[in-house]
Amino acid sequence: MALAVSIQDMCKSYGTLRAVDGLDLSVAEGEIFGILGPNGSGKTTTVECAYGLRKADAGRVRIFDLDPYADPDHVGRLVGAQLQDSALPDRLRVAEAVHLFGALAGHHGRSGHARGPVDEEGVLDRWGLSAKRRASYGSLSGGQRQRLHIALALVTRPRLVFLDEMTTGLDPNARREVWDLVEQVRREGTTVVLVTHFMDEAQRLCDRLAVFIAGRVVAQGTPGELIAAHGGGSSVHFVLPDHGPPLPRLEKVPGVLDVRCDEGRVDVHGSGPFLVGLGHALTTGGLGEVQMTVDQPSLEDAYVHLVGPGDGDDPR
Repeated sequence: MALAVSIQDMCKSYGTLRAVDGLDLSVAEGEIFGILGPNGSGKTTTVECAYGLRKADAGRVRIFDLDPYADPDHVGRLVGAQLQDSALPDRLRVAEAVHLFGALAGHHGRSGHARGPVDEEGVLDRWGLSAKRRASYGSLSGGQRQRLHIALALVTRPRLVFLDEMTTGLDPNARREVWDLVEQVRREGTTVVLVTHFMDEAQRLCDRLAVFIAGRVVAQGTPGELIAAHGGGSSVHFVLPDHGPPLPRLEKVPGVLDVRCDEGRVDVHGSGPFLVGLGHALTTGGLGEVQMTVDQPSLEDAYVHLVGPGDGDDPR
């Protein structure tokens, strides 16, 4: 498996604050990899070290097997980034920004070799900015600025792009449009590292995820794997019919963890593939016609189980 990002035992401190503490992380070429975690968990610092904006205090960082500190020019031609604190001069016009970023990148494609001028009008159209091509950066709304930042990160179709909270400030329709475009970018061959606080975004887009706490990775896997391991199981609710057969011994169904019955309302909590066994037990017990409501665990459930309900307030 070819790796776009390889981080081993990386540490980074700001004075007495240990922002990243012996972190290990790998991202395969061609995937959308998500980074989750509360504020202060080291997400942005990790991305900035991987991109070469900050130098790690210790550990090994490689981008396509290149050292971003020893070979920043080469890495810079392969990587794009929309970072949390991205900003442009207020008077710079949208079309000028696209032209400038294309020129500064040297018109290099994902191979690192020159490939001709950027299709600036195509970039503006793709990201819904054509109508704002003459508008100044300072006049844009927060959502329009986010679109522009993402467009600039991808203007030369890099092999790898870091997107840090890319849909902050976007309305629901705009968020979904950006999701579609990110999936299209991946289909065209760009590896995406996505830092996000939105669980629906992570579950929709990411092939794999890593959860950060206090500068370390505490869990990683596909969204489904994290939900299965940390989501807390599923719950089934139904009401027993009047004068119907008695409730079977559902506690004996494999995977059932808890059964509660209160005035005819039954709540069953379980894990794994217990739903099939539950349905079979109800059917054989003469209750196959009851209307069941199933609450499935979500990625948010798994995340809260891992990090707790609180979310600190540290800028790193």
